[in-house]
Amino acid sequence: MNQLDFKDELRLKISKLSQNVWENKVKGESLERWLENFSNSEDISSCETSHALFMLSNFMFFGVKEIRELLKSIYRDKVKIPLIRDIRLSNGRTKNSVLIEDLFKNELGATRFLGMGNPSESGNHLLYFFRQENQLPKELFIHTHEILSINRDKNNFKTIALKNENIRRYIFIDDVCGSGTQATEYSEDLIKEIKDINQDIEVCYFTLFATSKGLQNIRDNTLFDNVDCIFELDDSFRCFSENSRYFKGVDELPISKEFAESFCRKYGHKMLFSEEHQLGYKNGQMLMGFSHNIPDNTLPIIWSEDQNWVPIMKRYSKLSSSFYE
Repeated sequence: MNQLDFKDELRLKISKLSQNVWENKVKGESLERWLENFSNSEDISSCETSHALFMLSNFMFFGVKEIRELLKSIYRDKVKIPLIRDIRLSNGRTKNSVLIEDLFKNELGATRFLGMGNPSESGNHLLYFFRQENQLPKELFIHTHEILSINRDKNNFKTIALKNENIRRYIFIDDVCGSGTQATEYSEDLIKEIKDINQDIEVCYFTLFATSKGLQNIRDNTLFDNVDCIFELDDSFRCFSENSRYFKGVDELPISKEFAESFCRKYGHKMLFSEEHQLGYKNGQMLMGFSHNIPDNTLPIIWSEDQNWVPIMKRYSKLSSSFYE
């Protein structure tokens, strides 16, 4: 296979993916501008543009339709079905549909859904779709500042109480958990304060996608009672891992995982990311994104943007680049 044929095949695949799956996020002109970031070579086995096209052709993109379906799954599989199961078990395995429905309404009324992070982040953005798709009343959705009431007396002594003592569970919704750092740090104060007031209150963290390591990190290092996801990403979803799914079966192709990793690190370094983040936040090495944003765990060659780099998928970052230094 010569270089021209190989590149043309990859361009065609990317074009079809963009039209049919990626919501037209990648068009011809933007693709060519992105490819100008990389060096070209007549030797296809050491051609950065060929490898960049290959990696982009394996990019996993989840549009609005897919996200809405996944949010239905979170509610059905992680909230509704477990609650109904517990109701039945605590009532002698009852099959009385009227009783089950009444008790479920009570449990749902004592539940509040929240986005992970501050109101401007993607976890909160997803709540709008989550409420729509699952036909839930807006009263079940709050911000974190609505959980606790903090007061100080004349001696500046602080007391913390729950604003609504009738709430029995808080459920945090997120799009992706990579390293688990955000959920771990975010929960350190808030979840502890909730548990200090009432140990019996259930606090859950449910995300659409999560790496196996990220899930374990949260389970081991937070006070969340239930941590789960819809789609778990094992180590094969890390682009350059030993068992990377993206480079399986490429023996007959002019593609080298080692070469691809080397230039991805090279450009990550030029983007001023520290060694730990050159392949995505905390070495995430992911090749995935959503219609609303690209996770920082994804390879920076996909989303990084500065005067020396043109991204192929735009990321709306909440952090300055110094965070990765």
